[in-house]
Amino acid sequence: MQNTEAPEQRSDSAGEIATIDQDGAGNITAFSFGEPEPVLDRAGMLGYIESVTNGRWYVPPVSQCGLAKAFDIPGPHASCIRLKVNLLAKHFIPSRWLDRATFRKWALDFLSLGNGYLEQRDNLGGRPLRLEHILGRFARRGVDEGRYFFVPGWKQEHEFEADHVFHLLQEHPSHEIYGVPEYFGALQAGLLGEAAVLFRRRYFLNGAHAGFIFYAAGAAMSNEDADKMREQLRQAKGPGNFRNLFLHAPAGREKDIQIIPIGEVTAKDEFVNVNRVSRDQMLAAHRVPPQLLGIIPDNNGGFGDARTALDIFMLNEIEPLMARLEELNDWLGLPAVGFTPYEPKGAATAA
Repeated sequence: MQNTEAPEQRSDSAGEIATIDQDGAGNITAFSFGEPEPVLDRAGMLGYIESVTNGRWYVPPVSQCGLAKAFDIPGPHASCIRLKVNLLAKHFIPSRWLDRATFRKWALDFLSLGNGYLEQRDNLGGRPLRLEHILGRFARRGVDEGRYFFVPGWKQEHEFEADHVFHLLQEHPSHEIYGVPEYFGALQAGLLGEAAVLFRRRYFLNGAHAGFIFYAAGAAMSNEDADKMREQLRQAKGPGNFRNLFLHAPAGREKDIQIIPIGEVTAKDEFVNVNRVSRDQMLAAHRVPPQLLGIIPDNNGGFGDARTALDIFMLNEIEPLMARLEELNDWLGLPAVGFTPYEPKGAATAA
C-alpha cells in the first residue's frame, strides 16, 4: 500500500531543509548547501564603528599585525606599495625636522596599514626639533584625546607625551579612530593567489604525481609481478618521480592492464587563471598600471606606453598622496614635508 504521509523534513547541518521521500521505493534525500561564507570574514566588525578599549587605548578594528604579515603575500601587493613609496621618496624634499629615511618608513606604514605615526621631539626650548617614526604595527590611540601608546608585546608599553604624536589615517566610512588601507577589500583576492601558490608548491614537493589507477587483471601477471610493479610505483615518489615504467606481459590480452586517470591535477587545476584574477584584483585595488611593475601582458597588444601610464599614475594617485602627507605641516605648523613638482614623461613631451 502506498504511503500517503507527507515527506519528512529535517534541518541539515550542512545547509537548508532536507526533504526525505518515504514512498517505499527507497529513500531519496535532496538538500542544498547554505550560502558561501568567506573564512576570514571579519570585516563586518567595522560596522560596529566603535573600537574595543581596555580603558587606556583602543584596539584597531583590523589586526595591524595581520596586515603587516599580509604585506609579503605572493603577487603584486608589496610591489605596488613599494612603487608608491619609491615615487614619493624620489620627490620628497628633506627638511630639518624630517629626513628621507624616516619619511620612507612613515609612508610605508600609511600605505600598508592605513595608519602612519610620527613622534614630535622637542628641544630644550620646547620647540620641535625632529620627527621620529613610530612603528604603526604596535601603535595604539589612547582613550584620552592626544594620547598614544606603543605596545610591542605583553606587558610592554610606552606612553608618548600628550599631543606629540601625529596620526595620519586612511579614512573609512565605518571608522574614525583608526584607518583602514585602501586595498583591504581586495585582500581576499591576494590570499586566494597565495593559497594557489602554496597548493602548487606542496604538490610538486610531494612528488607523487601518478594521478591514475593502475588496473591489472588476468593470469598474465602473477603475485610476484604485481609486487615488483608496486615497488616500482613506490620509487616514483620523491627524487625518482616522473620516471617511465616498462612492462612486458607475453601472455597478456587486451585490457588486462589499464591506466585509468582519476584527476590529473596539473591539467585540471586553475592555477594560472586563479593567479591572473588575484593579480588583476590587487592591481585594481592599488590602482597601479601593470606596465610599471614589469608584468608581462597576456596578449600581443601589451599594456600601452609606460610613460603615458606613469604620467596618469602620478597625476591621479601619487600627487593626491603627496597632499595627504603634507597634512603633517598643518599639524606641526612647520614646513616639514615638501615635494618637487613632477615633469610628465609622455611621448609627446619627450619628443
